[in-house]
Amino acid sequence: MTLPLKQQYPPMEAKSVAQLPSGADWQYEPKWDGFRCIAFRDGDRIDLQSKSGQPLGRYFPELVDALLKLKPRQFVLDGEIVVPVDGRLSFDDLLMRIHPAASRVQKLAKEHPGTLVVFDLLCDDHGRSLADAFLPERRKKLDAFARKYFAKNKSIELSPETKDLKIAKGWLAGAGGDVDGVIAKRLDLPYQSGNRNGMVKVKRLRTADCVVGGFRYATEGKLIGSLLLGLYDDAGLLHHVGFTSSFKATEKAALTKKVEALIKPPGFTGRAPGGPSRWSTDRSAEWKPLAPKLVIEVQYDHFTAGRFRHGTKFLRWRPDKKAALCLLDQVQG
Repeated sequence: MTLPLKQQYPPMEAKSVAQLPSGADWQYEPKWDGFRCIAFRDGDRIDLQSKSGQPLGRYFPELVDALLKLKPRQFVLDGEIVVPVDGRLSFDDLLMRIHPAASRVQKLAKEHPGTLVVFDLLCDDHGRSLADAFLPERRKKLDAFARKYFAKNKSIELSPETKDLKIAKGWLAGAGGDVDGVIAKRLDLPYQSGNRNGMVKVKRLRTADCVVGGFRYATEGKLIGSLLLGLYDDAGLLHHVGFTSSFKATEKAALTKKVEALIKPPGFTGRAPGGPSRWSTDRSAEWKPLAPKLVIEVQYDHFTAGRFRHGTKFLRWRPDKKAALCLLDQVQG
């Protein structure tokens, strides 16, 4: 095997679906909250390649070292890079690794070493490509590879798999702790490099009831652009945790009128929009505070570092719920 062969292995992609497929043609795996990574070894050289084809090795030197410690001199592994912190996976600590300063990366690597969770073997320990083999054969060879080489390497782990839909649904419900969702792969196909034909994903459905602590107008005009969401801590402080903007254009005039009637400072009594953070923009301070009267239920994907990682999806108004009951413990743990 030579490293130019890595261009033959763009990662197999997953199509988002609403529910897990059932039947004997499917294998299920946890969906980990990390960076997708294809790891190549050719002799003393290790290359880590992201889903988009970008090099990752300089950001995860401890994984390069860990892969060099494996006995085989040639292989290609497909997996996910994660960063465990205090027994849980931390996406924020993972993001901090993408830093231009090598000294900073080395410091972070020592404080919270990354882990490569492996779920496919594309080239075996003899340099033979397995990309044309069906999933059961690849998984059998991966299991043997892991038993033989992973045991004494704490930085490389084998991802579990199951053909039991009940177990997969347990993962999806959150029984797996750090599981971000579930991946389902077709058993009767070779590795689908660069396409979505043989793999689907279902993300965990997470919802939270939030106080509307403020709003922003749209960039142009005087219609609402987004609602600013808050949750209370144990001390009774309302912290800004994110936003939602998933409203129909036909609803915005009435919604603008509704929230303008509730404008009243301070809005947020804890962390407020516009504070120093990597999410700040030039418009961060351009928001209107509201009296804590409105409660909405939103759907979200991740909650890290005290806020929703992405914009949330508006689900419904909750006039039946008191604002004071919208606590941070909904999204923690």
